[in-house]
Amino acid sequence: MGRHTRKRSPGSATLALGSLAVLAVVIVVVVALVQPDPTSSSDGARPNPSETPDRTSTGPFVAPTTTATPTPTPPPGVTLAFAGDVHFTGRTQSLLDDPASAFGPIADTLSAADIAMVNLETAITERGDEEPKQFHFRTPPVALDALAAAGIDVASLANNHAVDYGPAGLDDTLAAIEQGALPVVGVGRDAASAYAPYRTEVRGTAISIFAVSQVQDRTYAAWTATDDSAGIASTADRARLLTGVRQATRAGDVVIVYVHWGIEGDPCPTNGMAALATDLAAAGADAIVGTHAHLLLGAGYLDQPGSTAYVAYGLGNFLWWRAQASSDDTGVLTLSVAHGSVVEAEFTPALIDDVGRPQPVLGPQALAKHVAFEELRECAGLLAAPAR
Repeated sequence: MGRHTRKRSPGSATLALGSLAVLAVVIVVVVALVQPDPTSSSDGARPNPSETPDRTSTGPFVAPTTTATPTPTPPPGVTLAFAGDVHFTGRTQSLLDDPASAFGPIADTLSAADIAMVNLETAITERGDEEPKQFHFRTPPVALDALAAAGIDVASLANNHAVDYGPAGLDDTLAAIEQGALPVVGVGRDAASAYAPYRTEVRGTAISIFAVSQVQDRTYAAWTATDDSAGIASTADRARLLTGVRQATRAGDVVIVYVHWGIEGDPCPTNGMAALATDLAAAGADAIVGTHAHLLLGAGYLDQPGSTAYVAYGLGNFLWWRAQASSDDTGVLTLSVAHGSVVEAEFTPALIDDVGRPQPVLGPQALAKHVAFEELRECAGLLAAPAR
């Protein structure tokens, strides 16, 4: 929090307006001084005593006042912006030459929210040996500076690429997080830290954000954190995850769970994803946001009577190394939370450009992207409004 306000120096037009305002105040004061005494008539005669207050009484004169009934101020809402998978390799590696501008114009949308979050799909290291898997992603620690400069407040590393470079890479990743300027969840030196939420408060609203991976690959099998070993948070320890969500809910927090899940290239959620979303909602999660499938998936409210849990099954790639990795469609999902529930969702569509950066979509094309995103809700089995 606290990286979003962008102040600009006043220009000459602002100074001119200020001068006019001062002149107007002076004129008002002069006019007030030359107004006639309201207790005198225009011809100099004394006013009729019956038309004026009695100033000869023993007590001081008190003018009548009207007290307006105060309007209760509702608790302020909180906005949380979410985007998909990010890493700095291949075509996106050179974006770190200028970390402050790595994300381009989409940073304005991220910065406008009280809290913004992405999935950092990479080990944070420049050494280590490749794990036995097909793809390997790593980035230097300056990547965390690039995220912070874009208005991102917290990142998830609960994914299938956080430990692509073995023990040495994991040690470097954890050291970079501990020394960096950005909170990271979903990874830690033991299970207690890996499954712990990022907790903050915005205008009196307490928020807990968890991160977990459901992708059952090499990282899930070999690098899920335990009581005695470092790694990621995964659904291999589902009980620990759900216990954490329940505890945060009992504490009165707004609870968000950011999940890495799904099948790459599949636009509809699996039964396993739906079951996890249902369990998280039952434990008290207010919003469940996911990535991994390399494309956008449906978003909406769970189709369960009495539930207000909001689920976004997939936000796609966001800042990505490879062109047309299932889809270049992406965007930022901004959720407004009030009274402990998601009350509004706004999707800002974007397209990944030739250098791997998400560019906001404008004009008629933006409307078409909005419609396409709304249509994804049907195969996800979600609702546009909470079930009653």
